[in-house]
Amino acid sequence: MSCGKPHDTDCREVLDKVYAYLDGELTEGDVVEIRVHLDECSPCLQEYDLDKAVKALVAKHCGCDPVPADLRNKVLARIAQVRSELAD
Repeated sequence: MSCGKPHDTDCREVLDKVYAYLDGELTEGDVVEIRVHLDECSPCLQEYDLDKAVKALVAKHCGCDPVPADLRNKVLARIAQVRSELAD
């Protein structure tokens, strides 16, 4: 996905990192880049808001059970695959 406007950080790169951003798994430099991008790109901000809502919903209903790492990796891989298909 791309909004068609020039940004220091590409839309696709931001969306690829949004779950790691939500989970607090990025370096401070990556966090700053994503915050700046989200401040100036409303399509990515909308996607971020949707991902944040999905994460909150899952945490609310499944928060007491730890998620196996392999399941998390499979879900993230599938999300990346769907995003790639939608971008093409």
